[in-house]
Amino acid sequence: MQVLVVEDDKRIADALTEALQRFGHEVDWVASGSEALEAAGNTEFMLLDLGLPDLDGQEVCRRVREQSAVPIIAVTARAEELDRVLMLQAGADDYLIKPYSMRELLARIDAVARRVQSPAAVPTESSETSTEERCVFGPLSLDLRTRQVEVDGELVKLTRREFDLLAALLSDAGAVRRREDLINEVWDPNWHGSTRTLDVHVGSLRSKLGGRDWIQSVRGVGFRLVLPE
Repeated sequence: MQVLVVEDDKRIADALTEALQRFGHEVDWVASGSEALEAAGNTEFMLLDLGLPDLDGQEVCRRVREQSAVPIIAVTARAEELDRVLMLQAGADDYLIKPYSMRELLARIDAVARRVQSPAAVPTESSETSTEERCVFGPLSLDLRTRQVEVDGELVKLTRREFDLLAALLSDAGAVRRREDLINEVWDPNWHGSTRTLDVHVGSLRSKLGGRDWIQSVRGVGFRLVLPE
């Protein structure tokens, strides 16, 4: 796999590059956010530090997401929950706090790569109409092939994780999806992050779809996708 290491500390970058190459990955290294934006379209995976000299890693992630669905793992010394939440909202697929073991990093790379290669959901008859790749639920339309979402014919711009969460809810629209099942399906069965991540993404989805009524909370259980009144 082609991995782009975005890290301004050369010693860390050299050690990480050597380790990744030892496990069979091809590695490119850039030391700034602007270089990361230029190289994002030519890599298969990005390891992104947040403390860059020109652009904050969160801003880099947001801009990359505007042009690319490349998997991104934030690799940083910032351990605050707010930093994790904001980075995930910006479109990161995972968040790893320094110092970390190479074994854990490789496991997280593999886990994210598996999720990217496997769609989070497939259409079922629970949608009002469905085809092999397109789900329609009232004014909501989701295309698994193009990963585009429309509401009332208007394109809704979602992050990769928001799309996967919506697809998971839409796969059994109207039914209650348990919190742990959504985390296992959209994130990973071995997800070690805060469960608040799910609430943050649900809140963001509600806002982008146009209202809270799209996704109902079922206290102590999970969430379900419904048609707004």
